[in-house]
Amino acid sequence: MTSTKTSKFLSLVLRHEPQRAGITLDAEGWVDVDALLTGLVKAGHPLSRDRLSELVAENDKKRFTLSPDGARIRAAQGHSVPVALGLEPIAPPARLYHGTATRFLDAIKAEGLCPGSRQQVHLSLDVDTARKVGARHGKPVILIVDAQAMEAAGHAFFQADNGVWLTDAVPPEFLRETDG
Repeated sequence: MTSTKTSKFLSLVLRHEPQRAGITLDAEGWVDVDALLTGLVKAGHPLSRDRLSELVAENDKKRFTLSPDGARIRAAQGHSVPVALGLEPIAPPARLYHGTATRFLDAIKAEGLCPGSRQQVHLSLDVDTARKVGARHGKPVILIVDAQAMEAAGHAFFQADNGVWLTDAVPPEFLRETDG
């Protein structure tokens, strides 16, 4: 199996469908590495511990986090299954960015950004990352999030292990389109 296919299957199992590998995530999204590897074999996606460590290290989006002792693994963010990542609220930068497709813009202008099937809205530190995310869904548009004003209004922000910024929702009054 290619690295991309393996990484996508790991994302599926650790973020959305742990039952596909016959595993159960704990309350914070962690699973024992040995249990995961056994489950991957049963699911027809065998992987060695060394190759798993390489995939975690090589993943360009840093989607996976190994515990300091290497015994447990979880997805850094993006879960659709209920988990509490144990992240503490932190002050965000003044602005963050969200990439989406133009076809979603009218709904976003009316309702703001909602997490959809995920637990939280994902935000980027830079326009380029947001553009790449938006391009996955169609013709991209980049939204600027006034994170500083949101925080002042009582909205909490969190930063996942991989640097992705998270918040529960972004009301429309804190959004505007970029000029470029």
